[in-house]
Amino acid sequence: MRNNLLRLLGVIAPLLLAAPLAAQGSAFHLGEIAPGVYAHQGETALMTQGNLGGIANLGAIVGDEAVAVIDTGGSLLEGKDFLAALREKTQKPIRYVINTHAHPDHVFGNGAFEGGGAIFVGHKNLPRALAARGPHYLSSFRDAMGDALDGVTIVAPSLTVADTLTLDLGSRPIELSAWRTAHSEADLTVLDKKTGTLFAGDLLFLQHVPVVDGSLLGFLEVADRLAAIPAERVVPGHGPMVAPWPKALDDERAYLSRLTADLRAAIKKGETVKDAAAEAAAGEKTKWRLFEDYNARNATAGFAELEWE
Repeated sequence: MRNNLLRLLGVIAPLLLAAPLAAQGSAFHLGEIAPGVYAHQGETALMTQGNLGGIANLGAIVGDEAVAVIDTGGSLLEGKDFLAALREKTQKPIRYVINTHAHPDHVFGNGAFEGGGAIFVGHKNLPRALAARGPHYLSSFRDAMGDALDGVTIVAPSLTVADTLTLDLGSRPIELSAWRTAHSEADLTVLDKKTGTLFAGDLLFLQHVPVVDGSLLGFLEVADRLAAIPAERVVPGHGPMVAPWPKALDDERAYLSRLTADLRAAIKKGETVKDAAAEAAAGEKTKWRLFEDYNARNATAGFAELEWE
């Protein structure tokens, strides 16, 4: 009896040890949201070891000749999961890897796509942003990510976009647009003209409270300009992986407008940045997830920008 139990444990133990990564890998789902357009929805959460940094929405567009990947995930492990899922959809060469901006949840998976001949593409400011912030990101996310950060490298783009750029995947043009400082200093969008599918990166948040790491006023202005893009659907940087366009912008614009108005009122009354950050946009709290994690930070950044108007 004792020998049988030991044999059973010998079989089960390796499976138990392997279970976490197997479960994480199986959680990666790449769905076709329009003909030849695929997307993966990240968790609405902070980056952790448990989720492998998988909090951003990712995508891919498949043309007659080649594939473009849009963002690569929050770790090398997630990037590899993405690549494996994409290879189940198509074996066509991955010609472009497009990063919508510099934040870790969108670029830490880049290494999974190196070595296959793909050209890495980003905003003209992306190389500078990655050089300035990349080492800090690798260091500061170690506590939250633990071993899930292993193998992550900072991969800068070799092709940059200053205004607009059209790439052809084979009878499939995709239009890349670089924006002024808004969510960040290196925001890039990707429009698949064939299906009217827009990948907005973090210029659009749904359910996840918007994050201001660039310019509050710039974010508002760009949101208005985005609305003019002739798309049918959008993949946001965070939240439900596909939404109708341009209605998907409504909640974000309401939040950014409320935050701006409250901060201007606080500045006019002579409040301190601490007091203003505690109250600005408080009425939006119940509408968003991760509000406590980001709103005060947004308000602090916005206060510094608006007090000099």
